[in-house]
Amino acid sequence: MNTNRFDEIRQWLDEGGIAYRTVHHEPTLTSEESARARGEDVRIGGKALLVKTGDIFRLFVLSAALKLDSDAVRTHFGVRKIRFADRQELLDLTGLVPGSVPPFGRPILPFDLFVDESIRLNERIAFNAGSLTDSVIMATTDYLRVAEPAEIGKFAAVTAE
Repeated sequence: MNTNRFDEIRQWLDEGGIAYRTVHHEPTLTSEESARARGEDVRIGGKALLVKTGDIFRLFVLSAALKLDSDAVRTHFGVRKIRFADRQELLDLTGLVPGSVPPFGRPILPFDLFVDESIRLNERIAFNAGSLTDSVIMATTDYLRVAEPAEIGKFAAVTAE
């Protein structure tokens, strides 16, 4: 696992003049655990998902209160099959484990970034930053400016209660 990813993200944000705060916490494995550890509503969380769409891996970011809308993604990219990267693929492609993937494509992760419109509904975004024990919280406007998503669209659906 790339234990320097958190430092890489902080350095990149610092160089970009981005204001943020960090929270060091116990390891979290779910969006709900992460939200509690950060003292934030789960909707503020940015869930980053590495998804294979056809033959291409793409990174999707959506509110942690939502789930990926597979039908919308298939339709948007004109592919029949999509699937989440498995644990080994995630490790091989990013050096990270599930739950630690930050919501950034290039230059942090080598993927095109697609952000769900749900992210814009909050003033800030919180996310695990390459670690299960370190989170970053920053203004959503700053996130969108520095992340430079390939597209902001409708990629999420409401989760079943």
